[in-house]
Amino acid sequence: MAGRILVVEDDDQLAQYIGNGLGEANYTVDRASNGRDGLFLASDGAFDVIILDRMLPGMDGLAVLKALRAADVGTPVLMLSALRQTDDRVEGLTHGADDYLGKPFAFTELLARIQALMRRGQTSNSAPQQTPVLHCADLELDRLARQVKRGKRKIVMQPREFRLLEYLMLHEGEVVTRTMLLEAVWDFHFDPGTNVIDVHISRLRRKIDDGEAQPLLHTVRGAGYRLSAD
Repeated sequence: MAGRILVVEDDDQLAQYIGNGLGEANYTVDRASNGRDGLFLASDGAFDVIILDRMLPGMDGLAVLKALRAADVGTPVLMLSALRQTDDRVEGLTHGADDYLGKPFAFTELLARIQALMRRGQTSNSAPQQTPVLHCADLELDRLARQVKRGKRKIVMQPREFRLLEYLMLHEGEVVTRTMLLEAVWDFHFDPGTNVIDVHISRLRRKIDDGEAQPLLHTVRGAGYRLSAD
């Protein structure tokens, strides 16, 4: 799923972090650093989702949101704010926000909420099932027994490797970005600037693919990694 997203955020570091992560997930990202510029860009309705900080210079997020809705701009808005109380969330939602996420947040949660907003109205609700055993071709991961095997070959996994493989198998066939892995597997909400992912991916690839006719773990240049039988 890809689309065009406007990020209205005055914190340059946070805006860059969001933009980089969304870019890795193949979204086209435009940015504005204040409310007035954000309103100007958002008014043409050309975006699939707007990420709108609540406290902005020039014109605050609630005022931007109110102006957009008054102009019949129906683009889904996900509001970000350091104000996390129930009353704050209710206020944002009653002003026309479609979702509200308190700071700090995990990028994977932000991405999931964006995807949900883009799917809304297009798909029927179907709750994801907690599948105890995951499969990809002849690779099997038992989440309850904490065991992995490929065909009849049992594979010994360190806890972090197991968690990495589990995440990849839960997203079988999808491109998983480095940002997503850092947050989901290492609980890092920033780029540590190390090769920790490369090291673990290399080790995981050796364990599941070495000696096999069909590789399952693929590197998608400039994007991330994909686990699939294709």
